[in-house]
Amino acid sequence: MSASTDPRLLSDLVLRRLPARPAPAVRLVCFPHAGGSATSFLPFVQTLPDQVEMLAVQYPGRQDRRGEPLIGTIEGLVEPLAEVLATHSDRPLVLFGHSMGATVAYEVARVLQQRGAAPAGLVVSGRRAPIVNRPMTVHLYDDDRLLAELRSLEGTDESLLNDPELLQMVLPAIRNDYRAVGTYTHPPGAPLASALTVFTGADDPNVTATEAAAWQAVAEAGAQVRTFPGGHFFLYQQVAEVCGALMDTLAPLLPAGARGSHAA
Repeated sequence: MSASTDPRLLSDLVLRRLPARPAPAVRLVCFPHAGGSATSFLPFVQTLPDQVEMLAVQYPGRQDRRGEPLIGTIEGLVEPLAEVLATHSDRPLVLFGHSMGATVAYEVARVLQQRGAAPAGLVVSGRRAPIVNRPMTVHLYDDDRLLAELRSLEGTDESLLNDPELLQMVLPAIRNDYRAVGTYTHPPGAPLASALTVFTGADDPNVTATEAAAWQAVAEAGAQVRTFPGGHFFLYQQVAEVCGALMDTLAPLLPAGARGSHAA
């Protein structure tokens, strides 16, 4: 049986434990932004307690999966991820996605809910609600304009943007991910049963306060919206504050007193 058909083998391919925990109380599954990779969540690892196991998604076509074909739709990413995460249901799952990753995490949560295995929580960051219909055509930009867009968001290392050889390697994945987001449409379906939290940057040029608040409409119990100073990539400028907000979501799933118990 190939990795594409065996969720246990696929799990090793698409998930990175940062690091593995021997007996986690909860698993936090992290979904990267467009062009991002599993390692983009490394800054958060040392701030979370040992009872939280972080599983970071590695999309195909980047880093150690660079030899695999890119997947150009949100739907194409969601199904295999839902299959994998269903095999990790021995612990409560909380899904956490930033930007494009927020949309992927949301759709994975919907699939899991349809299968009777809704995650305990969903945290979406830096992304307008999926019911907001605002055209996005960044994937159609030429390379110079695409690079200008990346610079404006201040989330990509400037040394990478100034290295033609590296850009040749990463631009196809970035454009692919923007295409996946730009061609996504929200399918009808039942509202989320999972607890929903929304993180947004006060000065994010891609998400207005109204668009962030519109997430309220897709969850049975509405959503808690938390606004942080900063732009689209506020979470990397305020790692401790964002982890504190994540812990507010995770705390009900942890043993008493576990919030600050991280072993160096």
